[in-house]
Amino acid sequence: MNRTKEVKSDYISTSKASLQTDKEEIKLMKAVFKTGGKQYYVAEGDEIFVEKLESEVGKTIDFTEVLAVGEKTGNPFVKGAKVTCEVLKNGKAKKIIVFKYKPKKKYRLKQGHRQPYTKLLVKKIVG
Repeated sequence: MNRTKEVKSDYISTSKASLQTDKEEIKLMKAVFKTGGKQYYVAEGDEIFVEKLESEVGKTIDFTEVLAVGEKTGNPFVKGAKVTCEVLKNGKAKKIIVFKYKPKKKYRLKQGHRQPYTKLLVKKIVG
């Protein structure tokens, strides 16, 4: 007995990255940029959480350390490329509990931690 499902050939997937209309595909610009020691792969309109940035809500920030834009890759950065983001929120993540102990030594240490973050909306990618 064959239990596989048939997949329709006219199935069209849609996402934020690409939209299809009448067999013509429109792709949004994507980029990889670096901030806070991490790299982020984004498209226009994405909301991302990054390490805390010293900026107020509503301000725009330009990231110039862009590693790749579309099909172009930099060595190490793409010249003239930038990612423009708007700050939506500054906050702290959910609390995690750090519990340390050493067996048979009566050593117990309970500690909490909340990581600060900045929520960004990617407005424009220039490359």
